[in-house]
Amino acid sequence: MFNSWRELIQIEFAAYNFVTLRKDMLAGLTVAAVALPLALAYGVAAGVDAAAGLVTGIVAGVLVGFLGGAPASVSGPTGGLAAVIAVFAVQFGMQGVWMIGLISGVLLILMGVFRLGRLVTLMPTPAIAGYTSGVAIIIAVSQIDNALGIRTPSAGSAWQKAIQYFQIDISPNWSAVLLTCLVIGIMAIWPRFSIADKIPGSLAAIIIATLVYLGIGFDVPIIGDIPRSILLDNRFGGDEIAWTDLLVYIFPAITVTVLVSIESLLCGALAENQTGRRPNNEVELTAQGIANLIVPFFGGIAASAALSRTAVNLRAKGITRISPIVHGIVLLMIVLVLAPIIGRVPLAALAGVLMMTAWRMNQWSRLRLYFGKRLKHAIIPFLATVLVSVFLSLTQAILIGIVLCIVAFVVQMGAVQSLWKRSDLVESSADNHHYRVNGPIFFGASRKLLDLVEANSPADADIVLSLAESPLLDATGIEMLQELRSRQASGGGSFRLTNLAPRVESMLKRSGSLAGMI
Repeated sequence: MFNSWRELIQIEFAAYNFVTLRKDMLAGLTVAAVALPLALAYGVAAGVDAAAGLVTGIVAGVLVGFLGGAPASVSGPTGGLAAVIAVFAVQFGMQGVWMIGLISGVLLILMGVFRLGRLVTLMPTPAIAGYTSGVAIIIAVSQIDNALGIRTPSAGSAWQKAIQYFQIDISPNWSAVLLTCLVIGIMAIWPRFSIADKIPGSLAAIIIATLVYLGIGFDVPIIGDIPRSILLDNRFGGDEIAWTDLLVYIFPAITVTVLVSIESLLCGALAENQTGRRPNNEVELTAQGIANLIVPFFGGIAASAALSRTAVNLRAKGITRISPIVHGIVLLMIVLVLAPIIGRVPLAALAGVLMMTAWRMNQWSRLRLYFGKRLKHAIIPFLATVLVSVFLSLTQAILIGIVLCIVAFVVQMGAVQSLWKRSDLVESSADNHHYRVNGPIFFGASRKLLDLVEANSPADADIVLSLAESPLLDATGIEMLQELRSRQASGGGSFRLTNLAPRVESMLKRSGSLAGMI
């Protein structure tokens, strides 16, 4: 594992110079500006406190930045993990949350050492989309208290929490409601302003809402004291381990492990698309495991690579692992210098940030594909995963979503005698690459085909896929073909399909993807 990490470092810094360093430094500053309000908000959303979110962003940001296998990825607390941890905090308390984080860290390291990261790439996209939407609903519901400026009893699920508001007398704090709506409004219109490229909308909204709170003197709950330290008073000490209770934490830890793996490897894929450098998934998972082992001893919560912060880093031209490390260091400097000011931020402002973030978490383009084109094999697992997330638990949601995707696939495969075997490069010249696909293109085989084409054909080549022997195509396969088409179009090449089986052609027509592919 160390040799793989060392090879990554050598490749990454082979042509490093002052210009690259300057880009990384500026990107790190930009990401820190985005990460600050999110770290505060996710700490609150996780049912702990804002300081724990900040500490997680600092420690995980620096550790994974240095040790990770996807150099441009930025790690810290995320919405998905916050929603999961909030449930575990109610069930087990902070000691349980830390124990779950520690066990998850061990599992992630084992996944890296035994090269199990590839298993995560087999996760069907409808289940991932349903899980993400379920998390978004849970986050939004969890912030109703802060948005209304009230405090209601904890609940075991988002549904139980939601129905409480219809069962008890509620007297909203209208000042808190106003601040929440102000933040949501600012974040909604902020992208229209030219300054949005320099100042994130979430940070601008929190600053404006805090100034309004201070200027008018609203009586609303605030974050409170933020320690000028990354070593919180309330942290895991190691002597609190209840060895007899370890089995209770196993399934929650598996949930956290799966979520960290999915988010981190998706971030690595995003960085690969932008930089052209293939991440080392095993090194990345090991780094995430080490971070999750260490964070509890500082008082933080579980962390993973964060898609939004990674995307910001890439847009800001962050090239190497220096930018995520700088992001963590800048957050540390903010804590040391500005802790008293941060403590005056109203919780209603963080509620507005989280509610807007929850809305944006939904994978709307993917949902439009599923529902707009009536892809039943995707819609059923998606809806089931969302409903189980809201009514029961996120742990059960992942399992049920995957099982339903498998069932849907088996039903579609009923008339197919042979499963995926291989895809042969049957004709190749300098500019023309012709592949013959044997077997269905579904969520379990799409990545294999994508890796094969990317390994053998540059982005400026003219690629032809013959699908005469491919009888089936699912939603993940459609997205893979769209990704290949985008890759060739951006690289100056071309991409088309030929010899389509009737069912495959019908599916592509329904998805609206056939135009430009034949």
